Amino acid sequence: MKTKMNKNLYKISFLIVLIFTSCKSSKSAFVKGADVGWLPQMEATGYKFYDQDGTEKECLQLLKDRGMNSIRLRVWVNPNDDKASGHCSKDETVAMALRAQKMGFRIMIDFHYSDSWADPAKQNKPAAWKNHSFSELLNDVYNHTFDVISALKKAGVTPEWVQIGNEIPGGMLWPDGSTDNWNQLGQLLNKGYDAVKAVDENIKVIVHVDEGNNNAKFRTFFDNATAQKVRYDIIGLSYYPYWIKKDYTETIADLEFNLNDMVKRYNKDVMIVEVGGEDDKVQNTYELLKATINAVKKVPNNRGLGVLYWEPQGAKSWSGYSLSAWQADGKPSPALDAFKEN
Repeated sequence: MKTKMNKNLYKISFLIVLIFTSCKSSKSAFVKGADVGWLPQMEATGYKFYDQDGTEKECLQLLKDRGMNSIRLRVWVNPNDDKASGHCSKDETVAMALRAQKMGFRIMIDFHYSDSWADPAKQNKPAAWKNHSFSELLNDVYNHTFDVISALKKAGVTPEWVQIGNEIPGGMLWPDGSTDNWNQLGQLLNKGYDAVKAVDENIKVIVHVDEGNNNAKFRTFFDNATAQKVRYDIIGLSYYPYWIKKDYTETIADLEFNLNDMVKRYNKDVMIVEVGGEDDKVQNTYELLKATINAVKKVPNNRGLGVLYWEPQGAKSWSGYSLSAWQADGKPSPALDAFKEN
């Protein structure tokens, strides 16, 4: 009897160690992922996804089959239902996050603090916040962030990462949170950080700037953030050679330098939260992704966390976006094999 009990205890202990090790390795695994904010709209309009053999398949499964382990979802405050610039509500984001988590994906949430797109060219306040005072805006940021993360948590999803703002080299919630007024921008960013940590202190907070190859832009932004005592855990970068009209071979060394400089200068982990290449230049995009993944992996001490493709499934035939990684026949581009092979 004693021998049998010892064997059972050994089995239970072994299983506990196995589960703990599995969870730990999953959390520390290199991030390979995709932003799929368009996916609910695509499915709502009847878009079908196919594997290379022509078999219809669930989009997230196609991404998983290509080595992806993480999904990024954007959140808008009061979006409309327009195909191109709507959706991404709290409820839709929670549903998508739960769906992705059930398939084994890690989750990143990207707050735009707008009713539609927020990026370096525009950081428009949500209509409901338009006439609010700055003190009210601080509460808006906190309450909206806390509300969405709490809803996710209640649904059984704890995001691993949360972005406070999307591509914000010029700030967010203009004009109040512009970089022309860093004191106020710093307060807004910290309100978002505090809201995330109030729900779960283990969630990592990302601050995100575009043009990952532009070291001067990053130093300017994060030097100011440091001066304003902005709290965050990870520096998020976008990397799109296409938008600066250069081939990746002309800028990949600059990206590598910037990744390493951010770690050394600010003692923060780094992650490429958006990348993309031209859908009709398959080999070039494959090589771009391979080089980007390798650049992040080369950051010393595993402080380069991963790479996520922005809307790889957002086929040009549906979206008009030429930097997806999806073919006109509804099949994934072979360029995405870079995630599986590197």
